[in-house]
Amino acid sequence: MLQVDNKTLNSWERLKDSDIYFSFIKSPTAIVSSIILLVIFFCSFFVEFVTPHNPFDPASLSLMEAFTPPSWTEDGIAKFILGTDGQGRDMLSTILYGSRISLIVGFSAIIFSLILGVTLGLTAGYFGGKYEMIVMRLTDVQLTVPSILMALLVDGIARGIISREMHDEMAIYVLIFAIGISEWPQFARVSRAATLVEKNKDYVSASSIIGVSNLLIMFKHILPNIMRPVLVIGTIGLALAIIAESTLSFLGVGVPPTTPSLGTLIRLGNDFLFSGEWWITFFPAIFLVILAFSINLLGDWMRDTLNPRLKK
Repeated sequence: MLQVDNKTLNSWERLKDSDIYFSFIKSPTAIVSSIILLVIFFCSFFVEFVTPHNPFDPASLSLMEAFTPPSWTEDGIAKFILGTDGQGRDMLSTILYGSRISLIVGFSAIIFSLILGVTLGLTAGYFGGKYEMIVMRLTDVQLTVPSILMALLVDGIARGIISREMHDEMAIYVLIFAIGISEWPQFARVSRAATLVEKNKDYVSASSIIGVSNLLIMFKHILPNIMRPVLVIGTIGLALAIIAESTLSFLGVGVPPTTPSLGTLIRLGNDFLFSGEWWITFFPAIFLVILAFSINLLGDWMRDTLNPRLKK
């Protein structure tokens, strides 16, 4: 137990002495964005214990409370801080439930694209030859197609293959695959470029001389050394994946209308925008902006910190 505590203490001491920790505590932007993200993540993933109402429990809903404006307005009710929608659902609770779906889809899609892109980029940079040429040409071709159009194409193909009932059940998985398959070229290009640098270093040559397999060299020795730029791309890509999910759901090709997500909430609220119920679409939209902006700010800090060439 004492050894474990000493190891934990030594790890904490090394972290406090690192450049990353020093850069973090000296950056108000990184601190504020991290706090905002921690609050959002906690409230989203523990939404049942945080929200004052369950907006998807029919027994707790009342149509008499539909279209209630925010609590600080003239006709507002104190228990509905951000008002209610057309079904009497509390907007604050609904947004937090919806953000959980958006975060799950965003994280899953970016992890899928990271694994696919890094694997292709790492192997292409290490082996080279015709395999590298094929992977890079596929990357160049896909980069000419906007990500949202690629995601729409994948979703359209899935709708043509899968029946409507099955598609509704698998909508989240289709959405994760559609967004993930459209984002992998970024990871492939970055990991391939980093691998080209790493494979010419002495530790790779020494590993080859003593008979270490190519698979071990790539994934045990080279991969840990190329993860810094990949993590930066992944952080920024997370914001893009969440926005892509919201865009697809807003267009009606994402998650089903019965499944809450930020894009679905914005789309449903847009129907009431011009009838005076502005809060139904405004608050989910501003929540999405804050979430994506905070992730981007944290990604920018990581880029500046982990890339020494960008330091002044």
